[in-house]
Order: sequence, then structure tokens, then C-alpha cells
Amino acid sequence: MKHNRKEWLQRRRRISEIIEVGTAGDWVSKGYDLISTLIVIINISVTVLYTFDQMELQYGDTLLLIESLTVFFFAVDYILRVWTARFLYPTIPEKRAIRKYMLSLTGIIDLLSWLPYYLPVFFPAGAAVFRMLRVVRIFRLFQINAYYDSLNVIGEVISSKRQQLMSSVFIILVLMMASSLCMYSLEHEAQPEVFSNAFSGIWWSVSTLLTVGYGDIYPITYVGKFVGIIITFLGVGMVAIPTGIISAGFVDQYSRLKRMSEYAREDDVQFIKIHLRREDKWTGKTIMELELPHGVIVAMIRRGRESIVPRGDVMLKANDTIILGAEALKDDTHIDLKEIVLQKMHPWNGQRIMDLNIPRQTFIIMIKRNGRVIVPKGDRTLLEGDTLIVYSQEKIAEVSSIIEL
Repeated sequence: MKHNRKEWLQRRRRISEIIEVGTAGDWVSKGYDLISTLIVIINISVTVLYTFDQMELQYGDTLLLIESLTVFFFAVDYILRVWTARFLYPTIPEKRAIRKYMLSLTGIIDLLSWLPYYLPVFFPAGAAVFRMLRVVRIFRLFQINAYYDSLNVIGEVISSKRQQLMSSVFIILVLMMASSLCMYSLEHEAQPEVFSNAFSGIWWSVSTLLTVGYGDIYPITYVGKFVGIIITFLGVGMVAIPTGIISAGFVDQYSRLKRMSEYAREDDVQFIKIHLRREDKWTGKTIMELELPHGVIVAMIRRGRESIVPRGDVMLKANDTIILGAEALKDDTHIDLKEIVLQKMHPWNGQRIMDLNIPRQTFIIMIKRNGRVIVPKGDRTLLEGDTLIVYSQEKIAEVSSIIEL
């Protein structure tokens, strides 16, 4: 029973990995991302095409069928995300994780992308309102940002500049309100049917500040026209503020990425790969039981096609591939660690290790022979086909030439 529960939990975790943004090498998850993107685009395209009378007459049934299938996909996707929410927020209890996803902006968009389609079945009177709510599906296009790093930059820029953008929007709203009240005061007596109230002034201020005027409402007095000219110039500046903020954000973001690539050190951490066998001592132990030395970490565990986050309670199994990371050496001593395969004409063939003419700062630390690892004792005779791991602290011409053979 416990084994079945654990297996069921692993299946849920795998489904969570598939429906979330795919990682490199996980082609199933990458394929799901591609399918999700295509279905969102197809659904929006069908919604737009259905508004054309000619398309509705010729292909109305087909378009409705495509819409029903894509909406059904949205519903299944939402149910799966609710079901696997515990893996999206692993640090909190499952019920809180489900609630957090459902109340998040993404969760609300996912819900409204399919629920209004089915609500008229239960509430026919509200069909018009539910049909209007289907427009929310278009916001699923923003999820494409999560699939592609280049598009994701847009979200990062807006998020990083949100304070400046909110300030600019606040300034625009204040200017809009001030200009509407000012124009209402100047033009109300001259054209009371046009500037009948403050809201009429707001409509004029919006069309003037954010465009060049709509044409249905405009000042006719000399003072009103003069104030309108000033407000029009101010409007150009107001629109330029958020544009400049976003442009500067893009420049900052790409400059930061460029600095990271130029100044990042690639030798801060060194990695080695270990393939566990059934008889190895680490097999069957959890990561916290390994007692690794200070500075050594388990960076990743590969189990078949699955990449496992190396938490302390993860148990290692036979055939796991473990990636260990350790801090790189930062002293000035040259250390060379190379692998040598002894060919037929190699001068070390048939010699004992103690008889080799190698410098004091060079050691043979391992011998691989026919798949076995042999301790390199002094009286050990080297044979053709042996693979040697040689450790050197000196750059000596003779050693370098031998190692490169």
C-alpha cells in the first residue's frame, strides 16, 4: 500500500514537471509547452474568425468544434495544475498550495479561460455576460513569456520598473483630471451641450493627452484653444515617460546579462559525474547520510530521463548518475590531472610503477583495467590497454610529452 502511494506521488510529480515550463532534455515537457502555445493561438484565431459573417456561414460548425476542443484542453490543463499544485509550492501544505494557485493571477486567468464556456449550460440567462468573459482567454498569451527567455525579458523589465511606471501613470491621471476640470471651466458656458460635466472634460483630456484629439469634442474659445495647445504638448511628454522607462529597462536588462556573461567565472565550481552501482556504499542511502566533506555538494541526480533535485531526504538508487560539485582550487600551484591510455608502443608498457622515470610531483592515482579499478601500488606492472589517471603539480616537458601520447 505504501509502495503504491509512493508510486502515485511520483506520477503526480512527473505530471507537474510536464505541465510546467520544460527543462532542457525533457522533450515531453517541451512538447507540452509547444502544444499549449499552439492551442492558445488556435483558440484566439478561431474566436477572431468567427466574428466575420462569411467565415461563420461557411465554417461556423468547424470553428465551434475547434473552440470546444481547445476550451476542453484549457479545462483539463487547469484541473491538472490544481491537482499538482503541491509541487508548484513544495514548501507549504497541499491545501494552501491549491488555494494559492487558484487565487493567483495565473490561476484566475486559467479558470476564466474555460469556465464561462460551460456556464451558460447551467445559467442560460447570463449567456451574454459569460460570452464577454471569454475574452479573458487572450490573456493566456502572456503565458508564452514563460516558455521563451527572449519574451520573458518583457515581464522582467516591467516587474523591475513597476515603481517608476506606477509613478508615471499617477502623474498622467493627475494631469488628466486637472486638464479636464480646467477645460470644463473654460468651455462650459460657450458649449454647455458638449462640455456638460466634468466627465466630458475627462474624455477630451484622454483623447488629447494620449493621442491628438478625437474630433467629437474640442474647445472653441480662444482661451480654451490656448490651454488645449499647452495640454497637447504636455500629453506628448506624458506618453514619452513610460516609453522611456521601459526602453531604459530593456537596456539595463541586456547590459546586466552581458556583464554576467563577461565577468562570470567559470572555474568557481568543478563538477564530476559518478555512476552508482548496486554494490556501491552510497546506494540505498539518502543524501543527508552521505557525510560529504565540507565544500562538496550533490548538484544533481539523473535517474533515467528524470532530473531530481538533490534534497536531503532523496534516496540514491543503483544506476543513478550523481553530479558532485566542489570549489575550484584558487592557489597558484599548477595541478594537472589527465587520463592516459597505454598503447602498444608506449614506454610504460610492461614496467612496474616504481621503475617509471617520472618527477616527484607526478603520481599515478588510479588504474582502470578491463572495467576494474586497481590501486596503483609500487610493484604493480602496467599493461597495454590500461587507463591511468595521472596527477601532476609541475609542467615538465618530458611528463607533458608522455601524457599527451
